[in-house]
Amino acid sequence: MIFVKQRLGIATLAVALITIFGGMSIAQEQEAQGLKVGVVNVPVLMERAPHAKVAMDALQEEFAPLQRTILAKQKELEELNEKVERDLAVMGETERRSVGKELRDLQREVQRLQNEFKDDLNLRRNEELSMLQQSLLKEVQDYAQTTGYDLVIGDGVLYANSAVNITELVLRAMEANFESTGAR
Repeated sequence: MIFVKQRLGIATLAVALITIFGGMSIAQEQEAQGLKVGVVNVPVLMERAPHAKVAMDALQEEFAPLQRTILAKQKELEELNEKVERDLAVMGETERRSVGKELRDLQREVQRLQNEFKDDLNLRRNEELSMLQQSLLKEVQDYAQTTGYDLVIGDGVLYANSAVNITELVLRAMEANFESTGAR
């Protein structure tokens, strides 16, 4: 059974198919014409898989406290900025310097928190996407093997007749497997 995993370019696929079929006898070619081929739209699976929604919801929940902290610090910065603008004319030189330093420190803290949030979120999102990709690959492989596909093509397809597109079938199988395991 031949299974094309990921990112085969159309030229690579064509060379592979020519190589496979080129060395076959006429009897083998006739047998090869009965190959069961399917196309999976990987981005659609990544977007619509129940695993993806669970992972994204978990990330949202994981990062909500830090996001609330950042919003609170931003509000504090805005309020201090408004106070400084409002009271600047009546402030003494020492008070202006002190408040200016406080503003700069608060701005740095907000920027640091935002950068930390962005970096941590990107790292965790990439971890989740990697696990999701591995899970989806296994689901597609399992589906292809249990339903008798000889070749499943993912990324890199420039055109595929809708008759060979098995994305919806794989997605339904994934949803059924997801619900049967009770993972939520």
